[in-house]
Amino acid sequence: MNRYYYDLHIHSCLSPCADNDMTPSNIAGMATIAGVQIVALTDHNTVKNCPAFFKAAKRQGIIPIAGMELTTSEDIHVVCLFERLEEALRFGEEIEKHRILIKNRTDIFGEQLIMDEEDNVIGTDEFLLSNATDISYDDVPEIVSRFNGLCYPAHIDRQTNGVIYTLGTLPLKPNFNCVEFHDKEKISEVTEKHPVVDGKLPIISSDAHFLWDIRDADAYFELDDEPYSSELVRHRLFEKLRCGF
Repeated sequence: MNRYYYDLHIHSCLSPCADNDMTPSNIAGMATIAGVQIVALTDHNTVKNCPAFFKAAKRQGIIPIAGMELTTSEDIHVVCLFERLEEALRFGEEIEKHRILIKNRTDIFGEQLIMDEEDNVIGTDEFLLSNATDISYDDVPEIVSRFNGLCYPAHIDRQTNGVIYTLGTLPLKPNFNCVEFHDKEKISEVTEKHPVVDGKLPIISSDAHFLWDIRDADAYFELDDEPYSSELVRHRLFEKLRCGF
């Protein structure tokens, strides 16, 4: 068993609200400086920068996770993670069918840059990525499971796009094994107000939109990594997240 520091919620320059300096290589490099070993790229409603991030992470010795921050029809954010990049890309293709297409105003919302592993811009998404899809909160787990992924509510301790603030509580269904907190100091406060959160595995992640948002190593899991490979560590992480406590 070894300790692995993680951050499972980071946005690249493809998310309109993220800084253009959040390139795949810069994210991997900053994570290395911060001492974080497992990083999930979770752009709004897309996975199109995940292939470049996987290559950039490999150069830095970071274990990458392909993910997405999905916005439900209720405007709730849900983190969706995939053990295999190929399955994440297929999930991304499915989500394309559920997006509500509104032309992006780069002067208001920011650019949406698709990049290669060398941080070259290879395209843009002309439609705003951060608005709601037509997928309901209740339906997210079933859709994610079709692609062998897992999911959990994002930043439940925050007002903006958090499930508790939006719905008034964390519903019993769908039943998530994990919940994400932006601030670990709020875990006790939220759990006291909403006992249904007790017993869920808390995931502490930065939701970084700027390079300086990527935190120094703090949140971690103890994972069995013998005989070592990045694929095994990634698999053990997913086993942990699927089981919860």
